[in-house]
Amino acid sequence: MARFRMGEGVLRRKPIEHIEDTEAGAGAGLQRSLGLWQLTAIGVGGIIGAGIFTLAGTVANGTAGPAVLVSFLIAGLASAAAALSYAEFAGLIPKAGSAYTYGYAVLGEITGWFIGWDLLLEYTAIVAVVAIGISGYFSFLVGEMGADLPRWMLGAPGTGDGHRVDLFAAVLCLLIAYLLTLGIKNAARFEMVVVVLKVLVVLLVIGVGFFHITTSNYHPFFPYGVGGAFTGAATVFFAVFGYDAMSTAAEESKDAQRHMPKAIIYSLVISMVLYVLACLVLTGMQDYKDIDKESGFSTAFKSVGLSGLADVIAVGAIIGILTVMFTFMLGVTRVWFSMSRDGLLPKWFAKTHPTRHVPTRVTWIVGAASAAIAGFLPIGEAAELTNIGILLAFVVVCTAVIVLRYRQPDLPRTFRTPFMPFVPALGIVFSLWLITFLQWQTWVRFAVWFVVGLGVYFGYSYRRSELARR
Repeated sequence: MARFRMGEGVLRRKPIEHIEDTEAGAGAGLQRSLGLWQLTAIGVGGIIGAGIFTLAGTVANGTAGPAVLVSFLIAGLASAAAALSYAEFAGLIPKAGSAYTYGYAVLGEITGWFIGWDLLLEYTAIVAVVAIGISGYFSFLVGEMGADLPRWMLGAPGTGDGHRVDLFAAVLCLLIAYLLTLGIKNAARFEMVVVVLKVLVVLLVIGVGFFHITTSNYHPFFPYGVGGAFTGAATVFFAVFGYDAMSTAAEESKDAQRHMPKAIIYSLVISMVLYVLACLVLTGMQDYKDIDKESGFSTAFKSVGLSGLADVIAVGAIIGILTVMFTFMLGVTRVWFSMSRDGLLPKWFAKTHPTRHVPTRVTWIVGAASAAIAGFLPIGEAAELTNIGILLAFVVVCTAVIVLRYRQPDLPRTFRTPFMPFVPALGIVFSLWLITFLQWQTWVRFAVWFVVGLGVYFGYSYRRSELARR
């Protein structure tokens, strides 16, 4: 039996300069074709979506009330601290895999493995959650048109009388998978167009809704106490970190060392401004107890007599939230690709299409898995799968950026996290704090996934990784 020795075993690190060699020698390279604004669009596409069109209403009605605005600000502050750490790594290690690759290079193989393993589940679940959110707006729009669809196809079991499967959400996951198999250049063009349309819809919502705000709807501002705002922050957190999934596309950027840090910061700033304004409008237009949890803005505009605009918003939400699915499905496939290329998962998964240069095998597997989750789990249960792993990834990245800054201070960094080590330490504290607000069921699911990961790592990955072979 092999000996598990420190440094040579589970804590062996992948030298940063070796990451370039792995990419060059793998024979399964990705195509570099993304510019700064395409990367920013992918980031904005991943951040803005379900947070505005679905989760804002869900948290306002039942968790935070008008203080949903505070929930987004808390989540955004924690996310910003982590974003600056991601930006430093993205300029220093512009490779696919994001937090998995950073953790592997700085904190060791076992840390990289578990972050990658977690992200496989978290990102896939996010795709499913967003698909369910789109399905809610789709149902609203169909109802407004007077159509009468069979109830068995309108939701997961237990979400309504006669519901058997959320068919629209499941099919949507497969359609996004198909889009990603067409090649990153074509997929990014689609993403850019849809992100622009989405931002225009959000600006329309803010601009028109501002004139229908009733200030009395803001009172009481903390109907569930300050703790409700923090609980809401833990719930909406996954809506403010799309940039981390975008960073997994570093190997497909034309100039990743310069563009990735800028794209991460630009996408978060743009998104947080829109989130704050949208929350003010939503909770100002309608009493928080009357906000619809699935199609909040559409029903809010309908309540003030703007049914036509409500339909436009529903269409915009359906189109716009597609970009979130795109970003996170892109993220999970690139993490899986990187882990397979490093030998931690079978090399078969790292095979790319000979002409489109995308990992089509893992893309279809992720598409099928997210379709199953979206089709048969309620949005609340699916959302609970998405938070803890991402928060732990943030802890790892923020820790790693501190460690590497002191271990190798002279590495050529195109971006440096400011106020070191205060900013990444703030990201660690906020992330761990938000973890404490998650439900116990989330911890149980995470523990099960963790144990399965232990079995896979020691049963397969430990002896078959590229570092073990070398």
